[in-house]
Amino acid sequence: MRRWRLVLGGQGADGTGCSLSGTDAAMDRTLEALYGSGGGDGAGGSGTAAGRSGGSQGAGSGARSGGLGGSAPQVARWLGDIRTYFPTSVVQVMQRDAIDRLGLSALLLEPEMLEAVEADVHLVGTLLSLNKAMPETTKNTARAVVRKVVEDLEKRLATRTRATLTGALDRSARISRPRHRDIDWDRTIRANLKNYLPDHRTVVPERLIGYGRAARGVKKDVVLCVDQSGSMAASVVYASVFGAVLASMRSLATRLVVFDTSVVDLTEELDDPVDVLFGTQLGGGTDINRALAYCQSQITRPADTVVVLISDLYEGGIREEMLGRVAAMKASGVQFVTLLALSDEGAPSYDREHAAALAALGAPAFACTPDLFPDVMAAAIERRQLPIPDMVMHQ
Repeated sequence: MRRWRLVLGGQGADGTGCSLSGTDAAMDRTLEALYGSGGGDGAGGSGTAAGRSGGSQGAGSGARSGGLGGSAPQVARWLGDIRTYFPTSVVQVMQRDAIDRLGLSALLLEPEMLEAVEADVHLVGTLLSLNKAMPETTKNTARAVVRKVVEDLEKRLATRTRATLTGALDRSARISRPRHRDIDWDRTIRANLKNYLPDHRTVVPERLIGYGRAARGVKKDVVLCVDQSGSMAASVVYASVFGAVLASMRSLATRLVVFDTSVVDLTEELDDPVDVLFGTQLGGGTDINRALAYCQSQITRPADTVVVLISDLYEGGIREEMLGRVAAMKASGVQFVTLLALSDEGAPSYDREHAAALAALGAPAFACTPDLFPDVMAAAIERRQLPIPDMVMHQ
């Protein structure tokens, strides 16, 4: 009953008959400030029994609305309270709800507020969207918040990405006279199945297939082409981190291009993903065709190039030219990968017509989690089938 009382909000019709005290009452006040009836003091009010999930609606509807108001000190206290009463994962959800439901984005422009929030990928996206309006007094604090998130992501993703892609690069260089320790037994057996001797229950390997030794110099070119429209904020953050990781690998030449209706090449900033992120400008329109035209102009070794387009495919440019560029790149030997999102959120809203057209060209569009991205890149480098999640690929 206590938990139902916290969920329903304690209005007259919640039916629990349960009263709260101590920590529970304080926790209830933090929930009421965000999800309860408006009062401006963060302590709740009358309202209705619509429950915590009722959303913030117009007063005329009789529904509950938030009560944090616009006071920075009050919000700072509330941010401290939710970190006291709830685990980090819940805190991040409540912060996003406060920004979305109560319009608290402007308060993030104050350094004291930034120091109080729990930083995550979504907060970084919000800060980047506010970048141009951010006063100089706040930018250093904002960069520190963004850097903390980026460093945490690099720790989580960098080691596995390097290991997976290094193996893929080695395997992509096949040799026909390998030393014993370099033999790719799986491919060798498959290539020699016609030489199976039933009486001896063995395969006679007439042809050996081996892994090539890692050579110095660039083996593959990678172009990350990232849509920086507002809906792609989390993808931009992850793409910047992966771009920095890929750029640190000597066997890869990595280029990062971000676009809306204009195109910006951020390759020179790849040694610091924080600089990359502050070089983006979230929001605006989308011209995928123009971005692909630029990427196409930078390709010098088509057979050794992987182009990764990260976009929800809502095209504001010339659709036929966009598809024509993809077809031309694939015909020249480029490995083309289309990701509808690079985030943990799953399949986003996207243009299904464009996704179907790309799939018909042999570039299926699907959402990709950060944990899956190294495997997708490895498959593209080795020119094998992409590990597309069944539930998110556009059919």
